[in-house]
Amino acid sequence: QVHLVESGGGLVQAGGSLRLSCVASGAMHSIKAWGWYRQAPGNQRDLVARITNEGDTNYGDSVKGRFTISRDNAKKAAYLQMNSLRPEDTAVYYCKINGCSGFRCSDYWGQGTRVTVSS
Repeated sequence: QVHLVESGGGLVQAGGSLRLSCVASGAMHSIKAWGWYRQAPGNQRDLVARITNEGDTNYGDSVKGRFTISRDNAKKAAYLQMNSLRPEDTAVYYCKINGCSGFRCSDYWGQGTRVTVSS
């Protein structure tokens, strides 16, 4: 069983910064990719940032230049540094991994952490 725990969300003023963390535990031999997604009320869940095991990254257009994703393979953790936050960044942020045990790989989601940016 794989478990993801996100942390670091909260209330911040526009222009401020937050750092989200996601730690994975459970029966996995490797993690092929980490992703951060967000979902605002009434909206679909969208990709914010993604990083592969090789270190390749991609970002949603609205966060490019402001957010940075990183990971620590030894700690089975990923991070999302969010700078220059805007009210439109307000959402629940979810961590997702593509974790593998042997030749079987599956997607796993965390429970989400709420980010609120006040104007």
